[in-house]
Amino acid sequence: MQSLQEKASRLSGVAREDAFAIDDGTNLYQKLGLQTFIDLSTNFYNRVYEDEEEWFRGIFAGSKKEEAIQNQYEFFVQRMGGPPMFSMRRGHPALIGRHRPFPVTHQAAERWLHHMQLALDSVPSIDSDSKIKMMNFFRHTAFFLVAGDELKNQKQGVPCKHAVSK
Repeated sequence: MQSLQEKASRLSGVAREDAFAIDDGTNLYQKLGLQTFIDLSTNFYNRVYEDEEEWFRGIFAGSKKEEAIQNQYEFFVQRMGGPPMFSMRRGHPALIGRHRPFPVTHQAAERWLHHMQLALDSVPSIDSDSKIKMMNFFRHTAFFLVAGDELKNQKQGVPCKHAVSK
């Protein structure tokens, strides 16, 4: 059976070593600083909440934009070498579990990535090498969530092993 990480690599087209290049060498949090991650997340969610596609905006309708921005930048800071801001406030990131209520389809992942690429390109303090590393991580992670969503949907159609057959 293929692991979710392997499936994410296959679906995203990003090899695991490229996806996790954010962990090699330069600490992106130290290099870019907190404000860069706040700017990135703010720019990203401004785009998301103004997206022309109603189906995509609807995925985020139950969230307050300010809270979404904070959750994202704290996760990015923590994941890219900074202090564990997200875990201290919200607990373990548990990405698949936290995204379980949402339809994380291929189409949604690509739309999310579209906005993230535009946001990355609009933050001048992010150099091109960091952008590539970050985008590889984001692409792999988006499709890791797609793989988790597909697994969830497969399990929904399977009755519990304790179910009584009639």
